[in-house]
Amino acid sequence: FLGLAGMPRRYSDYPDAYTTWNVISTIGSSISLLGILFFFYIIWESLVSQRQVIYPIQLNSSIEWYQNTPPAEHS
Repeated sequence: FLGLAGMPRRYSDYPDAYTTWNVISTIGSSISLLGILFFFYIIWESLVSQRQVIYPIQLNSSIEWYQNTPPAEHS
């Protein structure tokens, strides 16, 4: 929004007309940064804790494993 409204880039001080949009942009980038930091924390915590896996990836009781392979022709 700010670029389309004519706000220049790489300025140390912006006109007061863009203050509201600049605050909204700052809040949005802060939320994104917190999300990235939380994601890295989750990855770090999962590597450090080394808990047992409850559901392994090779869980073959789902419906797609009941299909004959290879499937019959003209099915």
